[in-house]
Amino acid sequence: MSRSTLIKPPSTLEHHSPIENALQLLPLTDIGPDIFTNARPLWHPPGARGIFGGAAIAQCLSAAQFTIPASDYTVHSMHCYFVLAGNSEIPILYHVERVRDGKSFITRTVQARQRGRCIFTTTISFMRTGSGGSVTVDHARQKPSHEECPPPPDGEIELTGLRDSDTPFESVRCAVKQGNTRQPQDKILRQWIRARGKISDCPPNVREDEILRGKRLNQPGDNHQAHLSALAYMSDSYFIGTVARVHNLMRFANKRNIERTLKGFSGSEAEKQEMRTYLERIAKEEAEENDGIKPDDRRIGMMVSLDHSIFFHNPRDFRADEWLLTEMESPWAGDGRGLVVQRIWSKCGTLIATCTQEGCVRLQQEKEIKL
Repeated sequence: MSRSTLIKPPSTLEHHSPIENALQLLPLTDIGPDIFTNARPLWHPPGARGIFGGAAIAQCLSAAQFTIPASDYTVHSMHCYFVLAGNSEIPILYHVERVRDGKSFITRTVQARQRGRCIFTTTISFMRTGSGGSVTVDHARQKPSHEECPPPPDGEIELTGLRDSDTPFESVRCAVKQGNTRQPQDKILRQWIRARGKISDCPPNVREDEILRGKRLNQPGDNHQAHLSALAYMSDSYFIGTVARVHNLMRFANKRNIERTLKGFSGSEAEKQEMRTYLERIAKEEAEENDGIKPDDRRIGMMVSLDHSIFFHNPRDFRADEWLLTEMESPWAGDGRGLVVQRIWSKCGTLIATCTQEGCVRLQQEKEIKL
């Protein structure tokens, strides 16, 4: 019988936010150095081929951060490839390779493996704080104004049909810029996102008994690494789906598509109802976004991420549990693939990160095309 974790999940830590608990790793020192595993089951979004891609991205970053001096170095870029769909019912092993430790930069590669097969791989680069010198070139894309994008709502957002462990962050869509244009490449999609709850001041990737004894695996600091892992997790929210949205391709607005997705579901009746509620919420968002616009009658046959890159610009100047504004656009799509560019700002206007993602975006064909 398969198990979703290699080790019995530890108790949920009350002082940790939902996203810290969801991303917690455990070191497997008995198996080998720099090997980690997921402490808790990972989310498999309804209708997706595998686990939420942001979980693999974030946990690979967390694993790599274990191997660097936290007080001196901070991640500045990571380049990822989705190789196989992750199975939420099987433990993941994260293997970190210490490629190089330089005076200014540290390089790590991380492979996520299930049953001996690589499902995800990434190369991550860390930069020593202040190594760029006191005199630098500086510029940044400005955050959209309140006239272009209204501020986020006050209070928490109701997670209809979902549990804390499913979506440990919340998001609010903004109106599509140039939503009525017939040119998909000119549309800009925006949303506010933030981790739910409050991210703690102690490292998220530690064993409960070590916390109780007052020990830490990382050096003392402001726990910026937890915010970076949370940002990496959230960066995959509605990412490649941007391609479908700029073409007005609605996946769940048709009730038949919801029933088709639920048909292959093997969970309990209660879990099935939770999934139905979640899909109906997405369908409502799609309908509202396309109100007054003639939808494209073509249907998505396959939409999966192929690669994902994050460039962290101000990695210590934000909190992931405070509202962040994301802006996404798709400059190109063709040959069954699509490219999306994303920018992320803090609420006060600091450009935090720029992300890119290419994905497989295939429409339903008369003859099935295999990936």
